[in-house]
Amino acid sequence: MTMSVSGNRSRNMPMAALWLTIGMVVLAGAWLIPVNLKSVTPALLREAGKSTASVAAFGEQLIESEKLGSAQLVLSAARLVEDKGAPALDRSIRDVSARRPEWVVWGGWDPFLDPLIKQNEESGRKESTPVLNFFIAEKARRSLETFLSNSRSLGVQSILRMREVQGTTRFVPANKAGGQTLDAVVLLTALLYQSENLSGPLQRELRGLAEMADRQKQLGELETFFTDLLSLGKRLNWSQLCELLRKTDSIKTAGEFAHLSRVAPDNLPIIYTAALFSDSADKVASYLIKYGKMGLEDLRLALAQGQGAVRLLLQHQLPLNRGAAPSVGGVAQFALFNPKFALVLKYLGFLLGAFGMFRGLEFALRSDASNEAPLRLKSGVLSVLIASFLVLITEPFMISATPASEFKLKLNLPILVSVAEAHNQPAPASSPTMDIKTLLSIGFFAALQIGTYIFCLLKIREISRQPVSPMVKLRLMENEENLFDAGLYIGIGGTATALVLQVLGLIQSNLLAAYSSNLFGIVCVALIKIRSVRPYKRILILESQAVSVGTTLAPAPVATAAKPVASTVA
Repeated sequence: MTMSVSGNRSRNMPMAALWLTIGMVVLAGAWLIPVNLKSVTPALLREAGKSTASVAAFGEQLIESEKLGSAQLVLSAARLVEDKGAPALDRSIRDVSARRPEWVVWGGWDPFLDPLIKQNEESGRKESTPVLNFFIAEKARRSLETFLSNSRSLGVQSILRMREVQGTTRFVPANKAGGQTLDAVVLLTALLYQSENLSGPLQRELRGLAEMADRQKQLGELETFFTDLLSLGKRLNWSQLCELLRKTDSIKTAGEFAHLSRVAPDNLPIIYTAALFSDSADKVASYLIKYGKMGLEDLRLALAQGQGAVRLLLQHQLPLNRGAAPSVGGVAQFALFNPKFALVLKYLGFLLGAFGMFRGLEFALRSDASNEAPLRLKSGVLSVLIASFLVLITEPFMISATPASEFKLKLNLPILVSVAEAHNQPAPASSPTMDIKTLLSIGFFAALQIGTYIFCLLKIREISRQPVSPMVKLRLMENEENLFDAGLYIGIGGTATALVLQVLGLIQSNLLAAYSSNLFGIVCVALIKIRSVRPYKRILILESQAVSVGTTLAPAPVATAAKPVASTVA
């Protein structure tokens, strides 16, 4: 019998090695596919950024378009992302500034600035100047009023009539003492409209709000836009402001950019460059409002990879998974152009790879001897559990709550303001509810239960090989009930230990990590008792019953020998 068992095992070993090899290769291949459901991988960013313009190259394009002011902000962003082309862009900006010093103040040339150019010549400004600084002077505003009053644009005339509206909550009315701020912002809005430096959707929205405010004699939502334009106009020169508003499709986005310029002033070059780089200020604002400082770092990394990387990140509106595995060969390119198909392949690879490994282990432990218990690891169930765990490891944002953004907009109470504005305070940072430590603890608890499960199967095999009757084997199985319940004990112990450590502050508070131990214990005991212990006990009960019936029906040798004794006595 021993030789038969050994022969069966030696025949199973090649199959075990084959399944284990296939499983490991498939798992490794799936792990290296750089695509996620709830995040973007660095490998995809690198692939998307290949052969696309860098930040410095984009700045050179702006210089060629005579947009000096925007190029200056792009240069600051290029230095922040350590673009190798930053020195060359710096030389180009200094060269244009030396040839056209009058462009430096405004950030470029625009024929609609004629009413203000003379005012600047009198002031003697030589450096880049926030555009709203020119609109504060009474002489400049009267000059602009004369210029814009002759406009034939209905939208411009509707905006100019806002200077007569008395219903305001944040500004002093423009025609009253102290109303210089509102007057300057209204004139700036009208000049942007007249010079067609507003995107089509933003232009239409502003005209509709101005006409509504004119009918109701209340600025309403338009006053919020004026407040946001005030913030932007105090930070950007004319060219910079115009380029931004051409990429802005709503007053909501303008408000978000104004908010970002207040809460993250040091990173304004990054935010501004991303808006121009992606041709959409709306996507940049939405991404940063949603993900806060973490999103800002993701955006910085994307800018370092090139224009294609920025557009990919903003298109998906997902965080960057910095812990993703690297890709090899053309896998990243395949995943970039076939993201959904690549994701299906990855998850299917996790499932099939785990199945192959457990199937190989099952072959390694299997014996075809008829008197031994059927040893089955239930590869399908275990592979689903392991594949799910692998998905969680590669998808850190799947079940974790998105961290509260430091850049989220706050409710602003209506107040009267002057040129000096109140700065919004950033929201306190909060950490994500699930990090790599949580995932590692979940993996540790799962590995413990898998080990317990395999140990219980081996114990069943050991009992089945005992040279004793089925009834004795049944009693031995009953004697091991505590062992078969070990998964529950380990699970409860793991949960209790994790909770105690969390209360003591030794590990991060996370109920998911704690209760996962108990959950895995329940699954382990359910599998071992329902799928393995119960079927084997049934076999033993039937065999012991068959042995008992066979003994009862057979002739008793003692009774046969007793008959002569009885006759002699008679």
